[in-house]
Amino acid sequence: MKILSLFAGSGGLDLGLIKYGHKIIWANDNDFDCVETYKKNINKHIVLDDIYNLNTKNIPNGDVIVGGFPCQGFSMANPYRAESDKRNLLFIQMAKIIKAKKPKYFVGENVQGLTNIGGYASNEDKKNKIGKTFRLVLEEFKKTGYKIFWNVIDVSHLGIPQKRKRVIIFGVRNDLFDGKTPKLYYSDDEVKEKTVRDAIGDLPKEFTKTIPNHIGTKHKVKINGYMGNRATQWDAPSPTIVGRGGGTGGPVIIPHPDLQRRMSVRECARIQTYPDNFIFLGSISSQYRQIGNSIPVNFGYYIGRLINDYDQNKTKNQKYIEFKKFV
Repeated sequence: MKILSLFAGSGGLDLGLIKYGHKIIWANDNDFDCVETYKKNINKHIVLDDIYNLNTKNIPNGDVIVGGFPCQGFSMANPYRAESDKRNLLFIQMAKIIKAKKPKYFVGENVQGLTNIGGYASNEDKKNKIGKTFRLVLEEFKKTGYKIFWNVIDVSHLGIPQKRKRVIIFGVRNDLFDGKTPKLYYSDDEVKEKTVRDAIGDLPKEFTKTIPNHIGTKHKVKINGYMGNRATQWDAPSPTIVGRGGGTGGPVIIPHPDLQRRMSVRECARIQTYPDNFIFLGSISSQYRQIGNSIPVNFGYYIGRLINDYDQNKTKNQKYIEFKKFV
C-alpha cells in the first residue's frame, strides 16, 4: 500500500513497513540529522520541515498515514511530563493532515505513558485505562472521520530483544468500516523471546570503526538503580532504549552487560532491530537520540502486517493481539 510517514525520524517504522512490502511515497521530519540518515538509507523523498509549516496541498494522496508523534512530553522517562507540554499537541497536526488527505487508514504510535497522564475522567475510563489526555487524543482522531482502535503492546512479546511498551492507535475511515476489529497475528516461532546476547553477543567488546557506528560515549557506568544506570542482563531482553531522559539533557545510554562501558550506537541499533548496513549520521549524541526515538524496525514490520491483514480482510489460525474500539 502507498504510505505517507509523519515524524519519520531516522526511519525505523518506515523500514519495517518496506520490509513487509508497503511503499513509502512521502515522509517528513524536522530534525536535520534524522533526515540525512533517512536519505542515506531509505529514500530522498523525505521533506525537512516543521509539521506546522506543511501545506497539505503539497502532500500526495496515499492509502495510509503513519506517525509516531514525538513522545518526550508523554514519556514515563520524563519526570516533568505534563498535559501542557507543547510537544503533546503535535497529534493535532497529524489529525489535521489525516482529515485533509483522507487515507483509508492511519496508524499513530506513542509511549505507554500517554494512556494515563492527567488522571481519569470517570471510573469507566479508569477501568479501560484511558486517561484524560489519551481521551483527548483519541477524540481528536475520531473527529477526523475514523473509527478508532488502540492497544498497548510490549515489543518484547513479538521477538524483539527489548522491553518497550507502546500504544498503537489504528484508524479506519468511517465509510470503509464493516464492523471488524483489527488483529495483529503472530506465530509462536516469530515471538520466541530474544535476549541482549542474541542481539549483540557477536560484536567486539571494544569500540571499533571497522563496524559501522560501533562507537559510543565515554560516560562511565554507575549502577545505582536509576534509569540508564541499571545493570543490563545478557540473557534477558534489554531495557527500553530511550532518546533522552527528562527531555532536556543528552541521551540516556544503558550499560553494556559487562558493565565496563555504555552500549555503542551499533549495539543500540541492533536492539532496535536495525540491520548493520543502516548507517546513522550526525554526532554520536545525535545518533543515540535518533535510535532511542525510533520505532524498532521489526515492530514496523508487524504494523505493516496489521495494515495489510485488515485491508485484505484476512483471518489466520494463529495467535493474535486484538485491538480495543474507542467509543
